Amino acid sequence: MTADLADGVARTVELLQGKRIALLTGAGISTDSGIPAYRGEGAPVRADPMTAQRYLADESARRRYWIGGHLGWRAFARAAPNAGHLALAEMERDGLVSGVITQNVDGLHLRAGSSHVIEVHGTMRRVLCLQCGQVFDRRDVAAQIEERNPWITVPENIPLNPDGDVTPETADGFVVPTCTVCGGMLKPDVVFFGEYVPADRFRAAESLLRGSSAMIVAGSSLVVNSGVRLVERARRRGIPLIIINREPTRADAWADVTLAGGTSDIIPAIQEQLQ
Repeated sequence: MTADLADGVARTVELLQGKRIALLTGAGISTDSGIPAYRGEGAPVRADPMTAQRYLADESARRRYWIGGHLGWRAFARAAPNAGHLALAEMERDGLVSGVITQNVDGLHLRAGSSHVIEVHGTMRRVLCLQCGQVFDRRDVAAQIEERNPWITVPENIPLNPDGDVTPETADGFVVPTCTVCGGMLKPDVVFFGEYVPADRFRAAESLLRGSSAMIVAGSSLVVNSGVRLVERARRRGIPLIIINREPTRADAWADVTLAGGTSDIIPAIQEQLQ
């Protein structure tokens, strides 16, 4: 850790002493678990992200989405929490962190042991029927996909996109999964590009932030409006705001401290000094 970064961590610890900390995390906290971020150096280009409108209207788009999602999900599900996730879970158990608001759909905070986690963009663990509302475990849907498409093989090493999918070479012949209750259309329980965060999830995030006396943004460039809105609420309250991200963010001017580095290094350093 450089001297400047060490000074920034020391200043952060000084500001956070005696505070209950709310975390807002983005894709950057999961890069050390092998899941790429949306932006920054080395990030894959997503020139044509899936929108809800396209998913609902275009059968061929749904086929490509499901085959890419299935191939990626098997690798996505093998990803393990890293030092940043584990440090936050321990900080929650120690009473330092009030909870985590995450923009990620990978479930790594829960797997690390955090108990108060608000997944504002949903989760890849669940799949919903858009017709009858039945909720399925993603593992059950994966089993259905493999039964209907026995020719599919999942490579051991496959380049993931940030949402846990891959870009398939072809979707020809792929049979999409359907609801086993009513035969309706299935959709992962995630917020697609262009969709709004469900109001109840955002209210839960606001409530967590109101019950906190400091905020850390970790691994998010704050390009998504829901994250910026939460940071704006923290700024209006005048509580300490710390931003940890390798790249500049939209809210750096509001932060009390900005730490330009990896969350897997910086969060454990903050945790160690707060004890």
